Amino acid sequence: MPSSMPELREAVRAMGAAHGFDAVRFAAAESPPHAKDNLAAFLGEHRHGTMAWMARNAERRGDPKALWPEAQSIVVVGANYGPPEAESFGGISVYARGDDYHEVMKAKLRRFASEIAARFGGEVKLFVDTAPVMEKPIAQAAGLGWQGKHTNLVSREFGSWLFIGSIFTTLRIAPDEAEADHCGQCRKCLDACPTAAFTAPYEIDARRCISYLTIEHKGHIAEEFRAAMGGRIYGCDDCLAVCPWNKFAREAGEAKFHARAELMNATLSDLAGLDDAAFRALFRGSPIKRIGRDRFVRNVLIAIGNSNDARLADEAKRLLRDASPLVRAMAVWALRRLVPAEEFAVLARRYANEETEDDVQAEWDDGNTVAPA
Repeated sequence: MPSSMPELREAVRAMGAAHGFDAVRFAAAESPPHAKDNLAAFLGEHRHGTMAWMARNAERRGDPKALWPEAQSIVVVGANYGPPEAESFGGISVYARGDDYHEVMKAKLRRFASEIAARFGGEVKLFVDTAPVMEKPIAQAAGLGWQGKHTNLVSREFGSWLFIGSIFTTLRIAPDEAEADHCGQCRKCLDACPTAAFTAPYEIDARRCISYLTIEHKGHIAEEFRAAMGGRIYGCDDCLAVCPWNKFAREAGEAKFHARAELMNATLSDLAGLDDAAFRALFRGSPIKRIGRDRFVRNVLIAIGNSNDARLADEAKRLLRDASPLVRAMAVWALRRLVPAEEFAVLARRYANEETEDDVQAEWDDGNTVAPA
């Protein structure tokens, strides 16, 4: 067993590497500088949208001690999920193209945390994105990277592509030096956002972010954002992909983070045709599965409406009779963009003669009338 704190730290770091993590750093179990104030401002301005869980857990999120008073140190790990250099940034965010990183990271962290406790004593608790932990500020405090102007973590070694996990422990482990901000005068990430979601450098309004809209938002997506979504159907990598620090990025070594061929080869027509059972089968073990079939097809129909491909109009027509109002409304919107006005008017009249429910009929009044939920 290591006899001094530096030896303990380096022994744990070596263990993390052996368990498949690309970076292992350490922070004190305390609130990172300005983290509480920044969170309070974000919530106070309602920029978290419908993510009510952020407000409910604000106190615990802002201070690791509030989450677990006995914690003394935080082991922060990073797992590289960088895409191949030639891979395009298309409709599905890079992080969601492989297996669910929550499950992959948790399995590795459980083994890592268990070995820490077995070898060095102390208690441990592990977290991967699903608990009220301010992972990015803590990762910056640990020296893993820094929060760029797009609010995401940037690493000098891995660019934009790091999954973050943490092990809280009652062991006292000397913290690493915090990482400095290396964004300089660059604002490429801010300028790349299709929906102008950044209210200022280092500030984001989630309600305008395509990742939030396609993943977290459960209702109708406001008309003002639909055209800007383009072909994005799950998440958005625009602000990540343009970061100059990606020149140091490299392809993920973990095979489970690589894109699934059956997903990357799927067409919009294929995805629009998914019923609930087919959706669950295609996205088994994927983070995409958690948004459910209806919200996913809602997103696919927006991409169809933005495709300028009239051949996809038949998919939208078929979905006019879908059981989900989310899907029906976006089928209307897609058709309005894909077929001539005369044909759309005929479809609208036919639909009006067949449907009598007010909420369904309203979808035909104007393809763009669906308000944000």
